[in-house]
Parts: sequence; C-alpha cells; structure tokens
Amino acid sequence: MLLQYTYLDQQMLRYNAYVSGMKEEHGNELNYITTSWTVGYVIGQIPATMLVTRVRPSIFIPFMEVVWSVLTMCLAASTNFSTLCALRFLVGLAESSFYPAIQYVIGSWYKPNELAKRACIFHTASAIGPMISGFLQAGAYDGLNNVYGLAGWKWLFIIDGIITVPIALLGFLIMPDLPSNTRPSMLYTQSQIDIGKRRMEEVGRKPPAPFTRAKVLGFFKTWHFNNGGGTSTSMIFWLQSFNTPTKTVYTVAQINTYPLGINAIQVVTTLTWAWWSDSVRSRWPPILFAGTWAMITNIVLASTPLYTHITRRWVFYYFTLVQGGLSGIILTWANELTGHDSEKRSFVVASCNTFAYVTQAWLPMCVVSLLRSPRFALITVYSSRVIFPQVEQPRYVLLVTALVVRFLQRHDEKKAAALRTKQALAQMTL
Repeated sequence: MLLQYTYLDQQMLRYNAYVSGMKEEHGNELNYITTSWTVGYVIGQIPATMLVTRVRPSIFIPFMEVVWSVLTMCLAASTNFSTLCALRFLVGLAESSFYPAIQYVIGSWYKPNELAKRACIFHTASAIGPMISGFLQAGAYDGLNNVYGLAGWKWLFIIDGIITVPIALLGFLIMPDLPSNTRPSMLYTQSQIDIGKRRMEEVGRKPPAPFTRAKVLGFFKTWHFNNGGGTSTSMIFWLQSFNTPTKTVYTVAQINTYPLGINAIQVVTTLTWAWWSDSVRSRWPPILFAGTWAMITNIVLASTPLYTHITRRWVFYYFTLVQGGLSGIILTWANELTGHDSEKRSFVVASCNTFAYVTQAWLPMCVVSLLRSPRFALITVYSSRVIFPQVEQPRYVLLVTALVVRFLQRHDEKKAAALRTKQALAQMTL
C-alpha cells in the first residue's frame, strides 16, 4: 500500500498535475522539478538499502515514509519554483529508502520458486498507484479546485500525504525485519522465524555480516555490479493536444483517466512474467519476451502519425508498459545472484534500481520539451531501445544483457558445482 502512494506521488506531479493546471503555473519548469526529485532518489537508494542491513527495516522504512508524507503535503504550500524543486529533492531522498529496501527484505525470506511472484506482486503497486492518481486528480480538479485558494493539483498532494501517514504508522507494527533480526511477536513466532532462517540456509542466502574493506571493494570486482518512463506517459499529453483554446475534445477528467488502461495491462503482464519466471525457475525468458514486445510497440508508435491513425496509437499506447513489471524480475535475479553475501546483495539490488533512474536525471531537460508535447518522436524512437522499465536507454541492450547475465550465471554455477565435487572427493580420500 505504501508503494501505491509513493508511485501515486510520482505520477501525479509528472503527468496528472501537469495536465490539470500545473502547466499554466509552471510551464516547462516541470522538467526541472522532476529532475530534482530524481536526483534525490538516485543519491539516497544505495546508502538507504545498505543501511537496512544494520537498522531494523520495521523501524527505518516506516519512519522514512512518515517523513515522506509530511514533505509531500508541504508541496501544496510551495509558492515558487525554487521551493518546489527543493521539496521535490527532499521527497525523492526520503522515497529512496523504500522500493529497493523492500525488495532486499523480500529477497531475505523467499526461495527461488517463490521470489519473483512476491517481488512482482509488490511491484504491481507501481501500476496501481498511477491508476489511483488519475481518478483522484479528476476528482480533486472537479471538487477541490480553488478551495481555500489552492489549485486542484495541489490538493492531491495533501490527500496523498494524509492517506499515507496512517499506513506508514501501521508499518511500525506489522512490517517484518530480516530472518536474522526479526523479534518474536503476535505476528511472528520464534518457530516461524527459525523456519525463515533455515529456508535461506537451504538456498545459500546469507544473513548480514560485518562490513570490511575487502568486502566493500569486492562489490566492484565481480560482474554482478554491471547493469544497465518510456513512452507510456506521452499518451496523457497526446490526449491533451487535441484541445485548443476554442475547442475542448477531452475534458481534464478524461485526460487523467483514459490512459489508465496502460497501467491495467501492466498489472496483468507483471503478474504473468512473475508466474512464468517462477514456474521455470529462470528470469531471462520473460525479460527477452517483454523487451522485444516493448521494442516493437515503440517502433510502431514512432512511425504512426499523431492524428490520422487514432485507433492504432490508442492500442499501442496501452502496450507501452508491458515491460514495466520486469523491475521485479530483475531485482529477483539480483537477489539470487548475490545471495552468498547479504551486504553485496543490498548494494546490487539498490544499484539496479538506481541506474534505472540515472538517465531520468538529465534526459528530460536535454531532449524533451513539454511545450512540444505530444510530438515525442525523438523520445519514442530512443525509448524503443530501453534496458530497464523506467529509463530511456537502448532496449536492445536489455536483450543482450539478459543473455550475457545468463551466460555468466551458468559459468558461476559450473564453477560452484566443480568446487563442491572437488570438496566431496577430498572428504572421501580422508
């Protein structure tokens, strides 16, 4: 539930708020406001996730969500561009402690045949949050616009913060820690905790251990450290572009709600990739399939005229997040590949998500002018080659990277099997 509302915040500022009155107040400044959030989010992810190996997640994560809620509500009181950018940076910094840290915690409890389903069910909140945002923004604009002198898009930040605070407080009571430091309670008995520890021992996933200089340097000496909005968001601007000063084709409510089919399809495909991945106990097949589908989708959108093939664009816009659920699969894979070292696992999981946002810190200001929406020809073609679900990087790299990682994984597995055989033979000779 917390992830739903953190993604609700991301969606409503970047897109719903923009088409619901923010454009008139801030124009093309939205790119800089969005970048402020992204910079904070990128900076905080690795330190926050590694901190979870030392501070109990049931304390640290809910506390940061309370901070995030307060900062989100403060956005409604911002009166100028500089304040808005500063607050968005702090919101991103607070939010950075959540998604990768939760994925690390999930990876501390579940086996390979269970992990992708849990990771992707959690990740579906990234689709459900924007769906909520569309309906909330439509309602806020119609019912709260200019109430107490606040624009409708500002009211949505207040609503988001008010909803999130009690959920964050509930996290202090119900959120589990790691198997190694979860305390017995009404929700978790000692026998259940012991089962969790034994299950992780069976798959070789180690508990936290002390940081050493050699350990930290070792993070950068293995191939696991290598890892690499897409066009889905341009649909909302495409719908808005039909309106002119003298003619309204789509109302604000329609502009906010019609694109929600994208997120509905993302939920379905995310769960499909998860069950497929766990059933075959392999992560690369759904990555290749979804990456190819997404590449074709963006190529079709880039080559389709804006206003003469409406049905075709509408259909393919709805396919633009079929790869969105791959984040859960990728982080599942990262949890498995680095399970032998808990600290390294936290670092790699956070790094995967961090690099997925790095491009967003600079690309919008360089190649996308919101004043020219929705003619995202450049971004659509570029986005047809994306590696991770939320960034504009070459998509074909996703396909190549998945195959390379699979090759290196098999290489490591063969080395480990050979070492076990050697050790077994040595024991027999003794």
